[in-house]
Amino acid sequence: MTIALPDLAAMEAFGQRIAARLAPGDVVALSGTLGTGKTTLARAILAALGHTGEVPSPTYTIIETYDELNPPVVHADFYRLEDPSEVEELGLDDYREGAVLLAEWPDHAGGFAHEPACLAINLEKVGDGREAVVTPGTSWQGRWL
Repeated sequence: MTIALPDLAAMEAFGQRIAARLAPGDVVALSGTLGTGKTTLARAILAALGHTGEVPSPTYTIIETYDELNPPVVHADFYRLEDPSEVEELGLDDYREGAVLLAEWPDHAGGFAHEPACLAINLEKVGDGREAVVTPGTSWQGRWL
């Protein structure tokens, strides 16, 4: 499924749509080249879940947690990982327990598309806007449309 995101308002509405369907254990895997809006979409999802503070990009910290949200959210940016085995060193499984994972650059962590609870989103630049190619995992099939 392809979704047009011509402007920031569309990106925020898309984030609201995703947030309304999230459940603990879900992964929102955000792919795309630099500047396609992965962090912008993650911020829109967090805002839609009720987060009102700053949302720093986890590029340097790799993982930011939002335990106060319902469901709790782990926002991770795996861009700086050199090998997927480094995910184990981060203790990602511990962070993920009972939470939603917003994963930027998921391929650097070995990917999550094999997980039934993964909503894979590839963002691409299209003119002045963006386009999202969405691939829902099997547990998303009944709640995505």
